[in-house]
Amino acid sequence: MANLQDQHDDAMYDFSKGKYDEAIAKLRSILADDPNYFDAQLSLGMAYCRKGDYASAIAEGHKAEKLKPKEQLVHTNLSLFYMKSGDKKTAEHHGLQARIASWRESSPPTDSASLDAELAMAQPKPPPAKLPDKFPEMPWKKKPPVGRGGHEHK
Repeated sequence: MANLQDQHDDAMYDFSKGKYDEAIAKLRSILADDPNYFDAQLSLGMAYCRKGDYASAIAEGHKAEKLKPKEQLVHTNLSLFYMKSGDKKTAEHHGLQARIASWRESSPPTDSASLDAELAMAQPKPPPAKLPDKFPEMPWKKKPPVGRGGHEHK
């Protein structure tokens, strides 16, 4: 029998073709072999959502949440499932959880070289350069010489 990743790829192919019942059956088979297979659990919720079975999508989404409670995609999916089911308040809650999860993923670096670079960027900027009070004469701006008769040459 194919390994779980190959089975998941096969299930996702069915999903991409709109064969949600086939995808659901294959994803359930994967989860029977390995209940902690996160990608299969996450995909199962989405397959139910695409099928229009929002109650099952929500139930499967919460199973994925138990596997990875701080995963952004889990909360994004749950927000979608709840919104489709008409529960806007819970959808907004999971939308916020997804945003918080995205902030966690973009946390500051922990290696000292990157931290030093970030701290260097936080230093105050040097004061602007002081310009002289008077600029030197600019020969190209001098008035043209005055000719005979007191008139300027043009």
